[in-house]
Amino acid sequence: MAEIPLRSPYKLGKFHLSHRIVLAPLTRNRSYGNIPQPHAILYYSQRATKGGLLIAEATGVSDTAQGYPETPGIWTKEQVEAWKPIVEAVHEKGGIFFCQLWHVGRVSNYGFQPNGQAPISSTDKGLTPETEFSPPRRLRIDEIPQIVNDFKLAARNAIEAGFDGVEIHGAHGYLIDQFLKDQINDRTDEYGGCLQNRSRFALEVVEAIINEIGSDRVGIRLSPFADFMDSADSNPQALGLYMAESLNKYRILYCHVVEPRVNGNVERVCVDSHSLLPMRKAFKGTFIAAGGYNRERGNIALADNYADLIAYGRLFLANPDLPKRFELDAPLNKYDRSTFYIPDPVVGYTDYPFL
Repeated sequence: MAEIPLRSPYKLGKFHLSHRIVLAPLTRNRSYGNIPQPHAILYYSQRATKGGLLIAEATGVSDTAQGYPETPGIWTKEQVEAWKPIVEAVHEKGGIFFCQLWHVGRVSNYGFQPNGQAPISSTDKGLTPETEFSPPRRLRIDEIPQIVNDFKLAARNAIEAGFDGVEIHGAHGYLIDQFLKDQINDRTDEYGGCLQNRSRFALEVVEAIINEIGSDRVGIRLSPFADFMDSADSNPQALGLYMAESLNKYRILYCHVVEPRVNGNVERVCVDSHSLLPMRKAFKGTFIAAGGYNRERGNIALADNYADLIAYGRLFLANPDLPKRFELDAPLNKYDRSTFYIPDPVVGYTDYPFL
C-alpha cells in the first residue's frame, strides 16, 4: 500500500510521531462537576495510537475560567488525580497526550463564576444574548499577573497528571483571544491598542509556562480569522503574522492554527485555502493546521508543505480509528452534531463503531 502523507512519520521535538493525524481539542461536556470522569479513559484510549498526538479537550485553569456545563479543570488536586488514569490509558497505547489550557473570559455568566461574580475579560463589553452571558468585568493591570500565574500552575498540574505537554488556548474568542482581537480589546493601557500591546497577555502566558515546564512541552492554538463569540479582528493577517513571529523567540514546540473556513464548530463558505501560509512560513517550529480537513485536503496540505501536522475534530470524534481508516481509504462514520455537547457518558461519545 502506498504511504500517504498523513501516514508518514514526523519528529515533533523529542516526540516521535508515527503519523500526522492529530486529535483536535474538543469540548465534550462530560466532566461532571468540572472533574474528568472514568468514561473519558475509554474515549481517549479509543482514539490513541502508537506515536499519535492527542490534544485533550479545553481544560479550565482556575475557578474563574469556566463558562460551560461539565467541562474539566486542572486547578485542584482532585482534578489532577482524576486526569491521571486517563493520561495513563493513552500512554499505554503509545500515544502522546497534551492538555489544552483554557480560560473562557467573558464567555460565561454569574452562575459559572465563584460567588456569582462577573466574568473577567480584557473589556467590560458584553456578549449577546445577555440571557446566556453576563456582563464582564475589565481586568485591572495589577490583576493580570494572577491570571498568568493560573495558567502557569495549570501547566505544572498537567505535567503532574502525566501529560506530555500543554496547548495554550488562544483561539475562538476566549480570554487570550479577547486580548488579541481589536474588535473586543478596547483598552487604552499597555494591554490594548497596537498589536504589540494586544499580544502582550498571550506572550506573558507563553513565557510563564515555558519557564515552568520547558518550551519543548508547549504549543499554542490561535484563530486570527475567526469571529466566533464576537471575536473579529480588523486585520487578521497582520495579527496572525505578528503572533507567529513573536512566538519564535520562545522556541515553543508548535503553533496550531484554525483555518478561516471554520468558525467555532461550524464550517462556513470556503475562503482562500492558503491564507495560513504567511504564518506557516514565519513560524520556526511545528505548524499544525485545523479546520474542515478531510483525507484528501490533509494529504494535499502536507504534500505542499503547507503544514506539518493536521488536526481533525469532528471526523476523529465520529471515527475513533481515523488513522487506520485514512490509511485504508475506508468509508467514515457520520458525526451526529446533536450529541456533541450532551452529558451522556456513552451516546455520541464512546459508541461510534470501529472498522
